[in-house]
Amino acid sequence: MHQMGLHSSAKHSKSAKVVGEVLGKYHPHGDTSVYDAMVRLAQEFSMRYPLVNGQGNFGSVDGDPPAAMRYTEAKLASISDHMLLDIEKRTVDFMENFDATLGEPIYLPSLLPNLLLMGSEGIAVGMATKIPPHNLKEVVEALLAVIKKGQPVFQEKDHLENAQEIIKKIDSVAGGEIEDLDDNDYKKPECSFESDISIEEIVEFLPGPDFPTGGAIYDAGALKDVYSTGRGKIPVRGIAEIKDGPRGRSIIEITEIPYQVNKAKLVVSIADLVKNKRVKGISALRDESDKDGMSIVIELKRDGKPKSILNNLFKYTKLQTTFPANFVALVNGVPHTVNLKQILDEYVKHRQKVILRRTIFDLTSAKRRSHILEGLKIALDNLDEVIKTIRKSRTQEDAKSNLIKKFGLSAVQATAILDMQLRRLAALEREKIEKEYKEIQELIKKLVATIKDPRKILSIIRKELEELKEKYGDKRKTKIYKQKIGEFSEEDLVAKRNVLITLSKTGYIKMVPTNTFKSQRRGGKGVVGMATKDEDEIEHIISTNTHDTILFFTNKGRVFGTNAWEIPETSRQSKGHALVNIVNLDQGEQIRSVVAKNSGSKHIIMATSQGAVKKTAIRQFDNLRSNGLIAIKLTGDDKLVSVDTTNGNDHVLLVTKKGKSIRFSEQDVRSMGRATTGVRGIKIDMDDQVIAMEVFPSKTDGSERQ
Repeated sequence: MHQMGLHSSAKHSKSAKVVGEVLGKYHPHGDTSVYDAMVRLAQEFSMRYPLVNGQGNFGSVDGDPPAAMRYTEAKLASISDHMLLDIEKRTVDFMENFDATLGEPIYLPSLLPNLLLMGSEGIAVGMATKIPPHNLKEVVEALLAVIKKGQPVFQEKDHLENAQEIIKKIDSVAGGEIEDLDDNDYKKPECSFESDISIEEIVEFLPGPDFPTGGAIYDAGALKDVYSTGRGKIPVRGIAEIKDGPRGRSIIEITEIPYQVNKAKLVVSIADLVKNKRVKGISALRDESDKDGMSIVIELKRDGKPKSILNNLFKYTKLQTTFPANFVALVNGVPHTVNLKQILDEYVKHRQKVILRRTIFDLTSAKRRSHILEGLKIALDNLDEVIKTIRKSRTQEDAKSNLIKKFGLSAVQATAILDMQLRRLAALEREKIEKEYKEIQELIKKLVATIKDPRKILSIIRKELEELKEKYGDKRKTKIYKQKIGEFSEEDLVAKRNVLITLSKTGYIKMVPTNTFKSQRRGGKGVVGMATKDEDEIEHIISTNTHDTILFFTNKGRVFGTNAWEIPETSRQSKGHALVNIVNLDQGEQIRSVVAKNSGSKHIIMATSQGAVKKTAIRQFDNLRSNGLIAIKLTGDDKLVSVDTTNGNDHVLLVTKKGKSIRFSEQDVRSMGRATTGVRGIKIDMDDQVIAMEVFPSKTDGSERQ
């Protein structure tokens, strides 16, 4: 495509034309493999940075095949220019093609660190490679860090001698004494590179792969092992979000899938799970993906548990996969398993060679031009004599020979003078020649310094990488989490925000954001906070945080717990969901108190109808079973009346049915275990009972209870 002129600024050309050129000149083994390779280079879901700009149907993430090559068109993408940059300056070695009529590069001069950016995958006899793609900005920053802590490796005396030898030979080429440099001359000034940077330091700049399809990588610690050893497994998950759907139901929307996963097959596998009843609670499945992005929508039934269903999808489908990394690459033509540092070091060594060979080529061209300009200056300084000499000569060859003898010119300079047009004799043209000669001398000085000092080559590498990052650097698509998948709690996926939780008398619960309700002035009539049946009413309302644990205490002395974010979030007008879907209540069992367990609370204090009180450390309610735990041991027909949290210095007020009350400090009540009966809080008559308890700050405690 480069030879055909199909650069990023050119027009698209038929893919069949490109494939034909490859077959006829470089790869006579069938058109399918050539076209498939070009198609993959154009696919945004396969390549992190596509190298080919395709026009037409080049396949899809659903596994749809591309259109036939006679229909599609292609040209090189803009970023591909940096793969082929300076290839015409003898920066790389060439080998003969299959019929020895053309040369093809053994490798490309690539400024683009392609091996890490696009990844690599393939198998051979007894070996295989699978390198994940990475983010250009992060790779460049890692390379800059490697260069910063590194240095060129060379024998200064030998390198200087070789440099002077090649410069002397370039002078001979410029003067026409020899025709050109040979391939070995481009390899003479040798230098290498080494860096003291560690894998741990590199990972700070290059934390992990960046897949074109996005997704999320888990267990960042394992990535260090992969980068250190060159092989390992990288757990990857798609991105799925639980949202409120129509008719008060929840939906799961999948917006990103793991790398190399077929979206259509993923949808079919989810449908099969529902059909075979391995995953229950799904009512509808749709693929709503379009040009704006991916969207697989899963509608849930009213009794469907979103978190449980999503976890099963991760477990049974390719929404969660493992990328088996195997960093095998050719180093000087020999396959090796390499770690991340070795890959980055080899890139720097590669660019050292390319820039050194490019500098030799540019110096040769500059010296040639300088030599010609010197001859033109001599001619302009002795214009009349030059014209006289040429006019006296019988033939062009005589004129050339006479100029060489009379003015001490080389054959190259004499030819340039004879080829010079008369308009170049104007004063303005003479100034241009002098200006060009001065600029060429500055360039030669700079190029000679680069050849003699390998440290300057590292500066050039650094500058070119920074320009590459500035032009093509973009944001990471794949998220990386430190936790392993098994250690990653669902709570980590939930935003921390303040909410209100309400529970009605007939057992309907819901959660709404606190900003649903706004402050009103005196006389305001308020808004509907919850839709209830005629015989229903709101019994409990608490303000809490989505990351808090909500404790439900029943009249039978049992306690149930759930995470606040597991309570369905609904609209302000909704009546909510039945509490029995969250906690397993027995027949006749009723919720007496709803308490938020947060970091500001130290104890739980309980009061029973017969006047008993009990204080228990809140940490004893950390691990609650689905069928509940005993919060207080009740005797006879005693019942739990009220429960609240305390901070260790609060006061407690008990009120009875007959109007008696008592106030005491919670410090008067010693802390006890869960399955205990407590102590007497108030002495009451046989026909009286405690109906309420309130906890409030003491007068001596200036802090406010949350």
